[in-house]
Amino acid sequence: MREVLRSNDAVVISFAQAILRELGIANFVADQHMSVAEGSIGAFPRRLLVDSADWSAARRALTQGGLDVWLVNDGETSA
Repeated sequence: MREVLRSNDAVVISFAQAILRELGIANFVADQHMSVAEGSIGAFPRRLLVDSADWSAARRALTQGGLDVWLVNDGETSA
C-alpha cells in the first residue's frame, strides 16, 4: 500500500474514497481512529492508501476531482 492523500478533513477523505470506489480502486484509511487518542480535535491527518499498482491512476483521478492540494508526492504532501 502506498499513501496517495493526507488530510484532517473527513469530508475530503470521504470524497476521495468515493472517487476511487467509482473507479474500482481499493483503498484504506489509515489513522482514522487517532481521534480517540487526540481527544477528537483533528490534529492528526488521516492517510488514504492505495495499492502501489493503482497509485498513478488514483492520483490522476483525485487530481481531476479537485483534490490535488491534498495529494502526497513521495511521502510529502504538496500543501
